[in-house]
Amino acid sequence: MAISYETIRRWAFPVIEQRHDVRDVLLYAATLGLGEDPLDARHLRFLQAEAPRVFPTFAVTVGYPGLWMRDPAAGIDWRRMVHAEQRMRLHRELLPAETLTARHEVTHVTDKGAGKGALVVVRRRLTDAAGHEVAELEQTSFCRGDGGFGAGDTPPEALPACPARAPDAQMALRTLPQQALLYRLNGDMNPLHADPAVAAAAGFDRPILHGLCTYGLAARAVMQCFGGQAGAERLARLDVRFSQPVFPGERLRVRLWQEADGLIHFDACALPRNAMVLSHGVARLSAAPAMPPSFLSEVSVP
Repeated sequence: MAISYETIRRWAFPVIEQRHDVRDVLLYAATLGLGEDPLDARHLRFLQAEAPRVFPTFAVTVGYPGLWMRDPAAGIDWRRMVHAEQRMRLHRELLPAETLTARHEVTHVTDKGAGKGALVVVRRRLTDAAGHEVAELEQTSFCRGDGGFGAGDTPPEALPACPARAPDAQMALRTLPQQALLYRLNGDMNPLHADPAVAAAAGFDRPILHGLCTYGLAARAVMQCFGGQAGAERLARLDVRFSQPVFPGERLRVRLWQEADGLIHFDACALPRNAMVLSHGVARLSAAPAMPPSFLSEVSVP
């Protein structure tokens, strides 16, 4: 069955009401590798059982609509679908225990051409019990090989490229060989991240790391380099393009640039493959960030 523009564009998602608690918040922080230095106060604030801070990208786990693209009515070869971009606007810090309501809509279905694929953008809005918007999330999926249906939307405005000059900060992050198996405990049970046979069918020689796990790692780098003492509440925007998959166990080199307008650009390279896995990264803190310490001299990537 071929992809159906009209069917996907009008897809009816159920309203999801989800309550999270301290255990969910701590689990999320741990699956991002926070706490690898058990004496680092910048990490422990997200891991303390009593009144923890909520790591800001936890928002992407709330109201997850599940693997709806597996529905045959969509006409999508879900095994070949990959996460292409993620964007987030965070209006306030999440509480360690609260109930949020998620509403979803497909905003774009873009035909990239026969033999190439299609882009599907889903917007998720999270509101609290008082009806106030807490976060707006946009996930772009690239449906490989599902193009050529002959209709579609203009894609969303492209994310800006990183500056050509040398980065203002640089940071090394490592992933664990079992990180995808840990991260899926946040609710994303796509077998692409755990089942070698499914990964092989999708064209990978082994399961890949969730794009949203790499996304959370990028948030760690932004906050550690530019967050100062303000912490999680200062991250108001985080957008990125997933250029290539990350394989669990790889090391990441994150480069960051601070602009005069307050935007922070970033990208990430997987080592030792020297593969660009994140590009066109853009972040904004809710207050003007202080100039970072010299992470270029403090942290190196072997």
